[in-house]
Amino acid sequence: MSSGAVSADSGWDPDEHVRYARYRRAFDEVAPVDAVALVARVLTDPDKGMANSAVCEYLDRRAAELLADPGYPSWYLEMAGAVVVDDFSTRRLDEWTLLRAMTLDEPWDTNSLLAASNWLQLRTAEKSSAVTVLEVLAENGRTRRIRNIAKSRLSAAQRSIPAGPEH
Repeated sequence: MSSGAVSADSGWDPDEHVRYARYRRAFDEVAPVDAVALVARVLTDPDKGMANSAVCEYLDRRAAELLADPGYPSWYLEMAGAVVVDDFSTRRLDEWTLLRAMTLDEPWDTNSLLAASNWLQLRTAEKSSAVTVLEVLAENGRTRRIRNIAKSRLSAAQRSIPAGPEH
């Protein structure tokens, strides 16, 4: 489905719930080559909250699929241009890039993780097995829940590290 499938001249509906459902279907069916145009089009919707929700749902799905893929950096650059008009979508895309760096054990900044949204901190605390990441969140995560999950996973991760040779 091309991005034109959700354009005003193809039956734009004044009900944002109908538009949201249409956007979700369009994102489910969009070819990668048409995704940037679709994201840009959806972000022109007058209901900004609904539009960035639809876009972030797509970003979440696609970023998760590409997280460890070598194609992620080029996808990120394409999407960054399309979401630049929406602070929420831009932040979500940037947080996926931080998550990628932590996942692939690439350089990342502790302050970026601490400034990240509850969404990213919680997702990271729940899924990461990286000791350094979990230590940061166990000590300084934004919420008690994030800190507790990180502490629990940190303890499990440390138990799974084989002990060095004894002297």
